[in-house]
Amino acid sequence: MTALIIVDVQNDFCPGGALAVAGGDLVVPVINAILPRFDVVVATQDWHPRDHASFAANNPGTQVGQVIELNGLAQVMWPVHCVQNTPGAALRADLDTSGLDGLFQKGTDPLVDSYSGFFDNGRLHATGLGDYLKQRGVTSVFVCGLATDYCVKWTALDALSLGFATTVISDACRGVELQSGDSLRALGEVQAAGGLIVVSGQL
Repeated sequence: MTALIIVDVQNDFCPGGALAVAGGDLVVPVINAILPRFDVVVATQDWHPRDHASFAANNPGTQVGQVIELNGLAQVMWPVHCVQNTPGAALRADLDTSGLDGLFQKGTDPLVDSYSGFFDNGRLHATGLGDYLKQRGVTSVFVCGLATDYCVKWTALDALSLGFATTVISDACRGVELQSGDSLRALGEVQAAGGLIVVSGQL
């Protein structure tokens, strides 16, 4: 059984959003086109409380992009984004969710960020995605969405750590690129951990 994990294709990560990824909206038609090829399709959704500690606005004296230590973990300071029950947190309206089998929210704990669709950054709490996929008999996952260098990367790395054969569909992803080359480095990390990188035409 194969599963497609659509990571955080939300308004705030697309052009015009609070944490816009260049070309973030361009992943949508690619994802829509490949949906029928998978047995199971799930999505993740960044779902932050307004007082989330990863927001620079909640850490006086910090700036967006700065890295601080937060509860023992390195934490990038982000603009306020994907706040629960706001339009920015909604999945893109042009993303075909008609066949979505599950939606897994992350980043709900105000004290720790959650890049991965499986665990928070401290791996203290699971979202339930791993158990869900295993219960469905999934052995191979394909990861796409936003953003390559953070949530896609960590979702793929955690999938590998849980024993799933893992592939990132690179043309169905876009990166934040706080530093030039971050996305390529992220894909390299996934490959080094045993994952595959393909483009949608290879599926």
